[in-house]
Amino acid sequence: MLVNAKDILVVAKKNKFGVVAPNINNECTCRAAIQAAEELQAPVILDICDWATTDMVMLGRIAEYMAVRAKVPVAIQLDHGATFEDAILAIKSGFTSIMVDRSSLPFDDNVAQVSELVRIAHSVGVSVESELGHVGMGDSYAADRDAGLTKVDEAQDYVAKTGCDSLAVAIGTAHGIYTGTPHLDFERLAELNAAVDIPLVLHGGSGSGDDNLVKAIAGGITKINIASDLFVAAAENLKVDTRNQYMIYDKLSDGYKAKLKYYMELFGEKGAALKY
Repeated sequence: MLVNAKDILVVAKKNKFGVVAPNINNECTCRAAIQAAEELQAPVILDICDWATTDMVMLGRIAEYMAVRAKVPVAIQLDHGATFEDAILAIKSGFTSIMVDRSSLPFDDNVAQVSELVRIAHSVGVSVESELGHVGMGDSYAADRDAGLTKVDEAQDYVAKTGCDSLAVAIGTAHGIYTGTPHLDFERLAELNAAVDIPLVLHGGSGSGDDNLVKAIAGGITKINIASDLFVAAAENLKVDTRNQYMIYDKLSDGYKAKLKYYMELFGEKGAALKY
């Protein structure tokens, strides 16, 4: 069942469970993600970065084909869309949601660019995630963590001005593999959750710690992006048995899917598809 991310997240927010948004980059990961969702009767939001696939249009159409036929709610979302052109191409390619990432811009420029794409996306039933504050990279965690934390006093104004459907917040996570120990600011999260009434999103879920992620969901996070942990699990599973090279993609997919199902259960979304 193909839906947009807002359709999934409003139900998750109301019922207080988290939704995994796995990054996919080809047909195999797309199929594995949807299979995991169907096996656990869970909704899923497929994140696609334009730089992580050789052909975003083709992958979008593959994902759309599979999602329409899925027995659970599936959204297809552009992850970290950096340009106006990327957002329009994603919509044209069958994506049902876009992330408009202007988190490195000054507040007013962020608002202006996100607002423009919200108006366009909403006109064709596509939902929009945007980011306030900036989630940095794990390999520069010590420098990035405090510099980009979301300012609570800006959040309510930002949501009202942009009209975004979900808000990615920076509370101490990082993209990729951490070089330090993750430290999440749960007090800031509580204040952000009280300040806005739309679903909150956490980027940089990989390696952030199960206890931290469960606590973040309890504190108001509704969508958690997971990428590195899934691809690491895929690579680790390939090492289990390398004798049958014809099955290399099956082994990769099985490792990816097993880790994704682990997170779906951890976040409380097993069986949640029945709520839609």
